Amino acid sequence: MNAWWQGISLVGGPLPFVIDLTQLLLVLSVVTLVVLDRRRGTTHRRRRLIVVLGSGVIGGAVGLALCWLLSDQLNLFEVALSPTSRSWVAAAFAGVGIAVAAIALTGWRGRLVAAVTIATSLLAGTVGVNADFGQYTTVGSLSDHAVAAPLPASVLARQALGAPGSGRRVTVAVAPSSSRGSDRAAVSRITTTALHGLVGSVAIPGTVSHFSARRAYVYLPPAALLTHPVPLPVIIMLSGQPGSPGNVISSGNIAAIFDAYARTHNGIAPIVVAADQLTAPQNNPMCVDGALGNSATYLTVDVPTWIRTHLTVKTASADWAIAGFSQGGTCSIQLGSQYPSLFSNIIDVAGQLAPMNGNLQHTIAVGFHGDAAAYRAATPEHVMASKAPYRQTVAVFGAGQLDARYGPVAAAMSVAARQAGIHTTRVVSPGTAHDWHTVQWVLKNALTPIYQHMGLQP
Repeated sequence: MNAWWQGISLVGGPLPFVIDLTQLLLVLSVVTLVVLDRRRGTTHRRRRLIVVLGSGVIGGAVGLALCWLLSDQLNLFEVALSPTSRSWVAAAFAGVGIAVAAIALTGWRGRLVAAVTIATSLLAGTVGVNADFGQYTTVGSLSDHAVAAPLPASVLARQALGAPGSGRRVTVAVAPSSSRGSDRAAVSRITTTALHGLVGSVAIPGTVSHFSARRAYVYLPPAALLTHPVPLPVIIMLSGQPGSPGNVISSGNIAAIFDAYARTHNGIAPIVVAADQLTAPQNNPMCVDGALGNSATYLTVDVPTWIRTHLTVKTASADWAIAGFSQGGTCSIQLGSQYPSLFSNIIDVAGQLAPMNGNLQHTIAVGFHGDAAAYRAATPEHVMASKAPYRQTVAVFGAGQLDARYGPVAAAMSVAARQAGIHTTRVVSPGTAHDWHTVQWVLKNALTPIYQHMGLQP
């Protein structure tokens, strides 16, 4: 059981409000202390007010300049910061600027309040940017260990009884419900008023790849929790970079989104496996086999083998999807286009045109053993052109309306996919940027072509 405080929201509710209100009150207090500091005499109040407010303006300008330098020029985050995030950074630096001025203009009491104001301003800015990006939704999500407990052994054992190759395949009552006549279990024991799946962590070893992956997370919909689990489709989903499998669950709000789908589909939804393609937040193996680890083999061999061995799933490629956000979206189109016999469903949310780790020279060196031709051959556009025409692959490309950098990439990638014969859907999340809000919107509103291909709905 997680402690109660781990469920406190970082993107809404009382905590962000209290932090923002505290910052505002502290800034006002600092300004008041500076202006009313009698130690300096009453004749200079206006001058001190101009100095402290000017320091706030300069601080805000410095914050915006840093956003421009780090995001737009150096591309340190590999994403353009949204106007909302820039505003939070500017507000934080404005508070710091006012506090720094107060330290120079007041006595020890003012300096003490100013020091607290600096810390609170930086905290408020951090919370604001995080709320805009949607990376950490609760206090508990700051640590992967608090996202979910290990998947219970009893649930895994029950799942394994119906896993492909177990020799004890579960027989379920089915009714035709789609154009390809796929299974749709009559899960009569599940009520439509209280459908809840289960999320748990699991260890998926790099048996073949020797990839040092972190623990994965599995979402099992209600139909997977029956005494005799229903064989279900699979979505392997990847975080962005920096990121972790836990971000997929917490930031992606996976349980709530797929529980909502299950409530209207008799308890049935895809099983979601949030796997690790990075090994650590700062690493980016680019979902290839290279000097940074055999990420591609892990995701296309080790993870699917573990899923088929331990979970009751369908085995046709039409029932398997690879999905991801940002760097994970790049991985999705890379692997989905390269291995259509494994994944014939692709969900690419705000991915790149090609794998990238720093500049092009570094990318080729660490990911492709210095072979520029191998790099070009591995880019999704080249792969799709070489394997065209695709006859069974379905892809959804999504991006936020305010994502100036990766919105055009999604549009270009969808054109290339369509030209290669992939059944392509391009969607735009209204009012969002390069953030997890976009991911949630795509998962809630844009997966109908995937569900239809999986036979989950007409």
